[in-house]
Amino acid sequence: MGSSSVTQEAVRARLVEIVGDDAVADGAGAEGRPGSIGAGAAGAHPPWLTVHPADTAQVQQIVALANETGTPLVPVSSGDPHRHGGSTPAVEGAVAVDLRRMHHVLRVDSRNRLALIEPGVTYEQLIPALAGEGLRIAMPLLPRRGKSVLASLLEREPLTGPRWHWNAMEPLRSLEVIWGNGERLFTGSGTFRGETDEDWEMGLIPVTGGGPGQLDYVRMLSGAQGTMGIATWASVKCEPLPDAQTLLFVPAARLEDLVDCTCRLVRLRFGDELFVMNGAGLALALAGDPADRSRLADALPSWCLVVGIGGGPVLGAGKVAAREADIREIAAGFGLAVETAIPGATAAEMIQLLQEPAPEPYWKDRPEIGTLEVFFLTTLDRAPGFVASVKAASSALSAPLDGIGVYLQPIHQGVGTHCEFILPFERSDPAGVAAARELKVTASLALFRGGAYYSRPYGEWAGLVYDADPATTRAIRLVKEIFDPNHVMNPGKLCFPGGGS
Repeated sequence: MGSSSVTQEAVRARLVEIVGDDAVADGAGAEGRPGSIGAGAAGAHPPWLTVHPADTAQVQQIVALANETGTPLVPVSSGDPHRHGGSTPAVEGAVAVDLRRMHHVLRVDSRNRLALIEPGVTYEQLIPALAGEGLRIAMPLLPRRGKSVLASLLEREPLTGPRWHWNAMEPLRSLEVIWGNGERLFTGSGTFRGETDEDWEMGLIPVTGGGPGQLDYVRMLSGAQGTMGIATWASVKCEPLPDAQTLLFVPAARLEDLVDCTCRLVRLRFGDELFVMNGAGLALALAGDPADRSRLADALPSWCLVVGIGGGPVLGAGKVAAREADIREIAAGFGLAVETAIPGATAAEMIQLLQEPAPEPYWKDRPEIGTLEVFFLTTLDRAPGFVASVKAASSALSAPLDGIGVYLQPIHQGVGTHCEFILPFERSDPAGVAAARELKVTASLALFRGGAYYSRPYGEWAGLVYDADPATTRAIRLVKEIFDPNHVMNPGKLCFPGGGS
C-alpha cells in the first residue's frame, strides 16, 4: 500500500469519516467485481476496499487521503461484468472508488442539445431522460445494462453512427476532474456548470470541450483507464429524436464486396446507424439460446451492412424515403441488393434493438456462452486482410475456434474503422476456453505486426503498444508525473509501474 507507514486500519477509519460507514465495504463489496476471462488476469488483484463517494467533494478528499497514505485508487463507474481489466487492480492494497452513487442526470436542454450527467449515469437511465426532451445520444453497439455513459465515452467505445462522430471524443464536451494530485479542474467551458436556470439564461453553458487555454485536458483522461484522475461530472452533446425511421440490410457473400459501398455511404454521411457484421456476430447479438444461435448463424448472410435512416421534424418521412432510394441506387451500383429483413430481425426489430441497452443476459457474456474480444483501429479497406489473419491464427490452433464474430464500425466520419473480433467459447468446455485464450494472444500479436493500432491497450496489448514506441512512452510518463506524481491512480496499467510512489 505504498511507502506510507499509515496502517490499513487507519486508512479505513479515515475513509469512513469521509463517506460514512455504510459506504465502505471490504473487498469488492456486496455486488462483487469478477474479472472476465479476457481481463488480462496476470497480476490482477481484488480490491482491498470499495468506497462509494456521493459527491465531488468526497472524491477529492479520498484522492487527498490516497496521496497522504500512498493508497492506490481504482475508479469504477459501471456495473459488472468488467470485461477488459481496466478497473481490476494491478497491485495489492488498492481501494476501488465506486462512483455509482453519483448517478444524477443534472439537466437536459433540448435547445442546446446538451445533457449534464454524473459518472454513475447509465444508458438505461439517460435514454428515457433524453427522450422526454425529444433527444437521444449516440451509443455504442448494444452496451450492457449498468454501463456508465461517461466511462464509455472516456474509453472511446465506438459509436454506431459515424455521421455524428465529429472527433475522437464525440459526444463528450466538458468535464470536471479530480486529478491524481488532488487538484480539481473543469475542462473547456465546464467551469460554467449550467446547473441552474440562471446559468442558461446568461449563456453560461458548458458546450466547449477544449481548454482552458490551448490544451485539451479531456485527452489526458481519454483511454487512460483511470490512471490520471477521476471524472466526476460531464456535459454531453445529444441529437434530436427522429420523427420517421427505417433500416436497411445489405447482405454480401464476401466482406470485400461491401467495402466500397460502405465507404461511399459514410462519405455521403448516409445512415444514422451504419456498421458491418458477419453472420456469426449477428447471431451472437440476436439469439439468446446457443442452439438458436447456431441455426441463425447458418441462415444469416456471411456479411451484412446495416444502415439506419432517420428524419427530423421537418419533412422527416420525405427525407427517409429519399435517402432510402439513394442507398438502394448506390448499393445497386456495386452489384448489391438491399433487404428490409434478415433471419432473426426485421428492420423495426433491429431499430428497437440498436436504440436501447442490450437485453439481459448480455450478448457477449451469457451463462452458457462467453466471449473474448480483440479490437483495434484500422481503415476499412484493410479489414479483409485482418479477417484472413485471424482465420489463419485460428486454423493453426490444435482446436480451431468456430463462430468467430466480426464487427466493423466506421468512426470519425469514416476516417478510421473499429475492427473487432468476438471469440466465443462454451463455459462448460475447458478445451474451448483454452483455445479462446490462446487465439486471443496469438491473434493479437499477429494483428499488431500486421498494422493493427490498439488505441485502447488493455492487458497484454499495453506491452505491444508502448514497447514499440519508447519516445511516446517517455512523454506519457512525464504527463503522469504532472497529474499524478505519487502514482496513486490505478498503478500498473498502461505504461505506468505499480507500487505507488
